[in-house]
Amino acid sequence: MIRIALPAASLLALAACAPAAETPPQGPGDQPAAYMALGTEPGWTLEITPSRLNYDGDYGETKIIVPNPGAKPSANGRTYTTDRLSVVVQQAPCSDGMSDRRYADSVRVVADGKALRGCGGKILPPETLAGSNWAFVSIGGVSVAADRPTSLQFDGNRLSGSAGCNRFSGGYAVDGGTLKAGPLMATEMACPGMELEQSFFKLMASPVSLTFADNGTLILTGSDGQTAVLRRVI
Repeated sequence: MIRIALPAASLLALAACAPAAETPPQGPGDQPAAYMALGTEPGWTLEITPSRLNYDGDYGETKIIVPNPGAKPSANGRTYTTDRLSVVVQQAPCSDGMSDRRYADSVRVVADGKALRGCGGKILPPETLAGSNWAFVSIGGVSVAADRPTSLQFDGNRLSGSAGCNRFSGGYAVDGGTLKAGPLMATEMACPGMELEQSFFKLMASPVSLTFADNGTLILTGSDGQTAVLRRVI
């Protein structure tokens, strides 16, 4: 059970002056418009759309845009071949080398004769929540204001953070795809627009399902279908 105490009068006053809910954010499972890959040292990115290959290399100094020649099957993946740019995408977990973020594919690029390696495709879930940091994107389908700092940190068997106002902390455990948290202890500050925070506390009062979208966002879903969506902070 979540233990948080706020004066009833304060809650009523805050509810009365709270701003209307913003437009719900893009769904956490929505697919990106294009396939993206990236690499480091030197930094490069590659966008593959149905009509083109768009390469941006050497930290932006080299740009190659060519028509998409169509993918050809290769060992455990696919290839794209043009005069200036060739790409090999293989289904093999990959780390970008600059963070602990992992991707579904390993990508090899040859740009004007220069060979590069990197990662692409969907972002894989972390192997463990312990040591990961997140920021809230939405709670209950309502966007969290960008100017309101939020956080959720997992440290060993404890979690802590803020859903926009009060700091909270408590134990947690993961069993398969279920996250159980609490009891959570929170500070007792009164802030404008606390409805989202209260929705999060209500969500976490019971076990929630734990899933990850292809874009790497963490989705916590209660038995009533309410969600909290968070993005990874690296």
